[in-house]
Amino acid sequence: MQVIKPFLFVSAMILSFSLTYAQTKINKLFSSKEKLSLKLTFSNKDVKKTNDSTYIDTDLFYKSETGDWIDFPVGLRARGNFRRNTCYFPPIKMKISKSDSKETLFQGNKKLKLVLPCKIEKDLNDNILKEFIAYKLYGHISPYHFKTRLVDIQFREVKRKKHKDYQLTGFLIEDDKKVAKFHEGKVFERFIHPLAMDAETSVQNALFQYMIGNTDFSVAYQHNGKLLYVNKKILPLPYDFDMSGLVNASYSVANETLGIERVTDRVYRGFKRDEAVLQKIREQFLSKKTEILETVKSFENEFDNPKEYAEAFSYINSFFTIIESDANFKSKIIMKARTK
Repeated sequence: MQVIKPFLFVSAMILSFSLTYAQTKINKLFSSKEKLSLKLTFSNKDVKKTNDSTYIDTDLFYKSETGDWIDFPVGLRARGNFRRNTCYFPPIKMKISKSDSKETLFQGNKKLKLVLPCKIEKDLNDNILKEFIAYKLYGHISPYHFKTRLVDIQFREVKRKKHKDYQLTGFLIEDDKKVAKFHEGKVFERFIHPLAMDAETSVQNALFQYMIGNTDFSVAYQHNGKLLYVNKKILPLPYDFDMSGLVNASYSVANETLGIERVTDRVYRGFKRDEAVLQKIREQFLSKKTEILETVKSFENEFDNPKEYAEAFSYINSFFTIIESDANFKSKIIMKARTK
């Protein structure tokens, strides 16, 4: 009869628990860098009539690794007031039943965001690709970021008894509660002054927003951003970068109250912090320069218009030209930090 020593038995149990816990944190949907193929059918008109508590029902189809199409029911609603009113294709909030998604690629994701191109125009897919790249760039800067996945969508728009087909590029964004759970924290939904938030993560966010030329955000009021409470720290979690200079969408408008004439003009909107923190995060960005530029380059062949790629790469590269200069960093970042 084999005797299991208590120490070895307990160690094995701990190891087994650790592996099981680690596996529960892996989101299979976002573990692959491969573009995922989807099919969706719905009425834009009906989706735009939804609100925070109403959804329309449809079926989501995705292509598996074997090439088979797998489908299950989902609920869809429009999100974002500006894009809902401005865009032809509204951004989508997707609700998924646990039982319906069981044993599918989407298992474990109760809610997802689906970002679609805004308008029917020449560079509609390139705009969405640039916004997707912004999410990937922030992933190089902060561990507290949304996981995303690029998708090809065969979208059939229902118009009464007729329909129209579109081939769209889009991307999926995980739910903020999934991000919080991954970091063993919670979503923080109360108002708090930015200076009460974690200094380093706040500067990372502010300098990232400066890099992509985004002024359409507020960490205090959680506009285009959420807050996480992790390890007794309050951390900004940014999203929605379509109004940034990097994307330079046709519908974006420069914020004249900040003294800028073009959406591609950069303004640092971070709050005043200890200069040592600013310099530390500056060095972090500089150390990631090659990695960040290589990430932009990796999407070059995904662009429909080579000019759009060239402008995106040049825009991010110009950020490093600024922060590599001590004088520019001081005048454009340190001296521009907000006090109120």
